[in-house]
Amino acid sequence: MMAEKKILVVEDSLMVSKVLHHLLSQNPLFTPVLCACYKEAQENFTGVEDTYFAAIVDLNLPDAQNGEIVDLILASKVPCIVLTGTFDDSLRLRLLNKGVLDYVTKDSRYSFGHVIKVVERLSKNQGTKVLVADDSATSRRFINSLLQQYRFNVIEVENGQEALAKLEGDPSIRMLITDHNMPLVNGYDLVRMLRYNSRFQDLVIIGLSAEGDNTLSAKFIKAGANDFLKKPFFHEEFHCRIVRSLEAQEMLETIRNLANVDPLTKLKNRRYLFEQGEQLIRNASSPVSLVMMDIDHFKAVNDTYGHIVGDDLLKFMGLEIASAFPDMLACRFGGEEFCLMTEIDAGELMARLNRFLESLRSKEFTEAKIALTCSVGVCVRGSGFLEEYVRVADANLYEAKRQGRDRIVSDL
Repeated sequence: MMAEKKILVVEDSLMVSKVLHHLLSQNPLFTPVLCACYKEAQENFTGVEDTYFAAIVDLNLPDAQNGEIVDLILASKVPCIVLTGTFDDSLRLRLLNKGVLDYVTKDSRYSFGHVIKVVERLSKNQGTKVLVADDSATSRRFINSLLQQYRFNVIEVENGQEALAKLEGDPSIRMLITDHNMPLVNGYDLVRMLRYNSRFQDLVIIGLSAEGDNTLSAKFIKAGANDFLKKPFFHEEFHCRIVRSLEAQEMLETIRNLANVDPLTKLKNRRYLFEQGEQLIRNASSPVSLVMMDIDHFKAVNDTYGHIVGDDLLKFMGLEIASAFPDMLACRFGGEEFCLMTEIDAGELMARLNRFLESLRSKEFTEAKIALTCSVGVCVRGSGFLEEYVRVADANLYEAKRQGRDRIVSDL
């Protein structure tokens, strides 16, 4: 269970407080804490560290009319979003330079939605790794400070060659921000190298440069960068570009998941199996095994309890498979049939499958408390083509059912 994230709201308008409370409460991760004045907020902060995940504050409070609340929040190292009734450009600049995350005016319903999106983005960014490649220590420090405001996990390198090594060694890095003029490998060449490698197709890349003509941004984007910023840039522009690029990539990943994931069981689907299974066989460093599983007497469940309970049983089966075989390619093959592919040793695979069947026998599933067993067919001696693996495993699955179900038959 994820820990709750308390969001401090300091606002003397009852209506605005209610709106923010309602919007924040729609996210189960957030717990809004409302304060109507500076004194109340101060009492909430006294002697308590890391209590609040973020704060949304008004500048003009009954007992602090000159924005004193911002200093209190920033002194506690809590990300601070200003939501104010009047726009003042010089004040906005001063607050952003102080370290305020965003300055938003209460001029429309969109303003409140934007504030909530900023807080949600902070939550998503926790643990997200961003690599900054720049030979200027001053520039790296500035970019690092902007990224840390948004709770990113920042890694720094001094040139393109170091960036390549870091990315090769750490596949969890989600974003690269690279300067153009760097020794050894410049930013443009770095982008081209990365985009030639399919491993980095989902890496978000932002190019930077203080020099060069107006065609440099187009060169970067044509080479595969998601965006380009000319130095010097301002806080808000930087944050907007970063967030927009991440959101676009997340949308692409969502669309890809819709195409590749079975919506009922949340396992990969048959289409994904046939796309990735061939690659797994071709690129494997050790023999590949394919497993076909089928829920025993599933038709009887649908006939007795109805299709809603049958769907619930499939969901539970998906969860059991994902939990027992997290290191394997696990798919829903169709209906009540599931498939696994793996490179692990055949003996270890058989032992894990036996433990899985034993675990199923000891449980009851859905509100109807249904006892569940499963028949399994295994192919460990495929010819090198996925269709052959499937054919052999399916034949063994049929044999397991013929022998009485709730067992494993393999070609070992």
